[in-house]
Amino acid sequence: MAREGEVVVTGNGKPEGTHNPTNGSLCGFDSLHRLLQASLSPQVFQEVSRVLIGLNCGKALQGISLPDPAKELSSRHDFDLQAFCFLADKELLREPRIVRVGLIQNSIALPTTAPFQDQKRSIFQKLKPIIEAAGASGVNILCLQEAWTMPFAFCTREKRWCEFAEPVDGESTQFLQNFARKYNMVIVSPILERDVKHGETMWNTAVIIGNHGNIIGKHRKNHIPRVGDFNESTYYMEGNTGHPVFETAFGRIAINVCYGRHHPLNWLAFGLNGAEIVFNPSATVGELSEPMWPIEARNAAIANSYFVGSINRVGTEIFPNPFTSGDGKPQHADFGHFYGSSHFSAPDASCTPSLSRHKDGLMISDMDLNLCRQLKDKWGFRMTARYEMYAEMLAHYVKPDFEPQVISDPLLHKNPS
Repeated sequence: MAREGEVVVTGNGKPEGTHNPTNGSLCGFDSLHRLLQASLSPQVFQEVSRVLIGLNCGKALQGISLPDPAKELSSRHDFDLQAFCFLADKELLREPRIVRVGLIQNSIALPTTAPFQDQKRSIFQKLKPIIEAAGASGVNILCLQEAWTMPFAFCTREKRWCEFAEPVDGESTQFLQNFARKYNMVIVSPILERDVKHGETMWNTAVIIGNHGNIIGKHRKNHIPRVGDFNESTYYMEGNTGHPVFETAFGRIAINVCYGRHHPLNWLAFGLNGAEIVFNPSATVGELSEPMWPIEARNAAIANSYFVGSINRVGTEIFPNPFTSGDGKPQHADFGHFYGSSHFSAPDASCTPSLSRHKDGLMISDMDLNLCRQLKDKWGFRMTARYEMYAEMLAHYVKPDFEPQVISDPLLHKNPS
């Protein structure tokens, strides 16, 4: 039985290494799942996994065998590669609707002090073999992490990082369009957008590239954080694109960017518009959000009867100038550790294990989209939701003269005799 600090083998066949509390590992392991797998007997681990990641159609989630070229790219470029399959029950009147979906997490490629163009181009080169592995594996829809072309510099409040902003049809989109055409793959590309037609304002935007290399559309981040070092409203404000669902060649997808995962109504709206897969490209750090990470997306998948792909970047990004968080604590030069842990969640409450907390990675999943309707039929959430009741309540809530519906115990305010 492996213990903390022992050498273990990761998903790409390479040893994880010994415990190093500064490298982002979890007690020397890539992830909680791998820590438990190495520390528990097979029988105990099976039962723990049943509770932690659920069962898909009554069975443990099965792995997928990927082609050798993808595994060779993973080994050569040292990124975590995992693949699983979500099944659905066999139906009499519908054929299975199986789509292969991929998530990419990565660290930046150069120090934040390097020239900006060098930083961006180096990230392009770093992602190229990971995208190639997705293409070689037959991925139909691929999603990258939030603001993937740059460091997540919004903690600094320095305006020079605005130089990373680009139009929807800019350099990063052109880079990815080549892969979309080459591999017949839909690609979701979250970038810092420069809106050249509206005063060159900026948005946190996901660009949806079709499998023919065309731009299907875009979605701008609905909810902007103002917590800790997340000073994003210094750069962009709440999005104005609503809750669009994009009908692609492989299914109906939506993008709930980062902080929107904390807002249940945001998840709901994508579901009401018919999403079958919702991606949550993010940039979040351990001290702030890690206990919430495996819960929120999984709950959204259950409540809205769709699949969710959660992506988080990895690594610690050091910036040249220290900054403060407005909390009285000392100034610092980094956000904290971006803990990766990208994963998929399904509408039947099952989910994949997570990618590494500290390494680049590609998570692949086959998913039968028939499972979405099967779970709607099983639980009846749409039928029992009482939307009209909540619509009326919200309509009252947004009015200035709103009064909460509170019924007090009359004895609370009665004077003692």
